Amino acid sequence: MTKSRPPVRYRDAGVDIEAGDEFVRRIKNAVDRTRTPGVLGAIGGFGGLFAPDLSGMREPVFVSSADGVGTKLKIAFRTGAHDRVGGDLVRHCANDIAVLGAQPLFFLDYLATGRLEPDVLARLVEGMAAACEAEGIALLGGETAEMPGFYADGEYDAAGFIVGVCDRPAILDGSKIVPGDRLVGFPSAGLHTNGYSLARRIVDSTPEIDWDARPDSLEGATVADALMAPHLSYTSAIRELIADPQVTAKGFAHITGGGIGGNLKRILPANTEARVLAGSWGEPPIFGLLRRGGDVPEDEMRAAFNLGIGLIAVVDGETEIGLPIGEVVPGTGRVVWVD
Repeated sequence: MTKSRPPVRYRDAGVDIEAGDEFVRRIKNAVDRTRTPGVLGAIGGFGGLFAPDLSGMREPVFVSSADGVGTKLKIAFRTGAHDRVGGDLVRHCANDIAVLGAQPLFFLDYLATGRLEPDVLARLVEGMAAACEAEGIALLGGETAEMPGFYADGEYDAAGFIVGVCDRPAILDGSKIVPGDRLVGFPSAGLHTNGYSLARRIVDSTPEIDWDARPDSLEGATVADALMAPHLSYTSAIRELIADPQVTAKGFAHITGGGIGGNLKRILPANTEARVLAGSWGEPPIFGLLRRGGDVPEDEMRAAFNLGIGLIAVVDGETEIGLPIGEVVPGTGRVVWVD
């Protein structure tokens, strides 16, 4: 007679359905607070439903973007600031479509983890929901994948997807930029969501700027605190500059991976060149700490980090909004730093 074996259940393989149900219960109220007039149905369906109000637009164009927060997640695992990176994810995506002149409609998320911890992921989604509520974006739905053995214990990955709408004649793609236009910068709070692989390498290899160290330059904050500074939203600033009667906004660059040069050149016409005035704004002190700690060459700093500027607008005159940081001249589509 063969010996009977105990039955194998899904939980034995590492997937906890009850924990998934608890997670959905935890986030329901936070998600409900992001509800906007276009939302149809409730969280938990197979797909999110949204009925956009396109009245007043001659040629509505949907604008979408998808992104993540990179290895900043590693610092969230260390510090427990899961709500912070949830908000960062929303604001990063919102900025990416706002620079084209779009109004956001709804946001979706994808979360993946090895073992679902309802409290941790609930804080992550609560951070997303708070940012969506502040931006007037509906958190329409998402996917939570529990994949045992695929992620290390206590870790997860997160991605965001956003959809907005813009009237086609109002799209800001930089095509009208000409020599003589001005560069206007908007400060960042720190690294935002880019350059963290280099930053982590520097901190891990430099004892004097350990994660829990409080260098004088950070004015009481730890290195981990400074690196977890939020990715700022620029949606209000973009709308304000577009409405400024003194200037015409011709293009915006969200300064993410690739730094100022790598992102500003994405909106420059081929017959122009952007001249960025180094030193025309104040750097958050975390950048100087990383520069010195890793003995990082300046060209590498400029390629990896935003260096204190999270958004650049190109306008046709002078404005009191933002900081003057350079100009557009004839050229071949390059971005040149003027020291």
